[in-house]
Amino acid sequence: MTRRPWAVLTAGLAAVVLGLAGCSDSGDAVPADALVVYNAQHEQLTQEWADAFTEETGIQVVLRNGSDSELGNQLVAEGANSRADVFLTENSPAMSLVERAGLFASVDQATLAAVPDQYRPASGLWTGIAARSTVFVYNPDELPEAELPASIMDLADPSWNGRWGAAPGGADFQAIVSAILELQGSDAAAQWLDAMSENAEIYQNNIATMQAVNAGEVPGGIIYHYYWFRDQAGTKEQSGNTRLHYFKNQDPGAFISVSGGGVLASSRNQDKAQQFLAFITGQTGQEILGTGYSMEYPVADGAPANRALPTLDSLEAPVIDPSLLNGAEVITLMTDAGLL
Repeated sequence: MTRRPWAVLTAGLAAVVLGLAGCSDSGDAVPADALVVYNAQHEQLTQEWADAFTEETGIQVVLRNGSDSELGNQLVAEGANSRADVFLTENSPAMSLVERAGLFASVDQATLAAVPDQYRPASGLWTGIAARSTVFVYNPDELPEAELPASIMDLADPSWNGRWGAAPGGADFQAIVSAILELQGSDAAAQWLDAMSENAEIYQNNIATMQAVNAGEVPGGIIYHYYWFRDQAGTKEQSGNTRLHYFKNQDPGAFISVSGGGVLASSRNQDKAQQFLAFITGQTGQEILGTGYSMEYPVADGAPANRALPTLDSLEAPVIDPSLLNGAEVITLMTDAGLL
């Protein structure tokens, strides 16, 4: 994911300017009854959620947008002084970081009950709000189907030198590595990353990776599914020469990354924060996700995804408690491998 600059968006009629200091100790820049969401999810999606929530409840929502890692670390630094009421992420390692710091309140049981066990942590301290699938995008003119890797771990083989790409600097790819770490162990993850540093072409983000594959610069690449499906639903300029390969078979490369949502224990607006989390995992919120531009997967029971997507249960993903994904160790391993 491309790192996004700090920005402030407001749902409802009033516009609120929220600076760095305004989200820390005093919160004077924001009305006390406004709901402040630290948002690392896609800005357009969360704005749609916020607007619909405000229309339904009359509760003002202020969004502070950033990346998973910067907002997660910001919350840990702010601790009990944070003005944040809710934290939303694209991937779960940042949620685990905040959970391990003891900063989340328990999610209401009714909200947890709406989301199947595999898409939320056993702790109940946050919940899944959306999901995305790891995929191998490839150019069939450069890579015949018969030569596709059976496992993501196969990409460590020297035969893949210069034949695949990825964006190791983004939280998306780091979440995928966290699944390799959890499923294969530290030694195997370190060896795979060392091989990646030799074999892979490095790109800025998922879109740049897909564009390179589409242009024939590299035969294949690791991305999340929704980048491809969004482009396919539009002009196909970035993906028209490519196809998707799903690893399946509970492979680490079949990892489903869970986007998380949690209520901060220090929130001054606990009831409103719980309402917002219930809303985005409820029928209206999940319909906005499933029918909008996002192309991510809804996670609530009975919430349909975009019809262009293969069903989640067909992807044969490994089962991983998302709270176990260790983003800090992943950063260490990737740094040691020279990828960060």
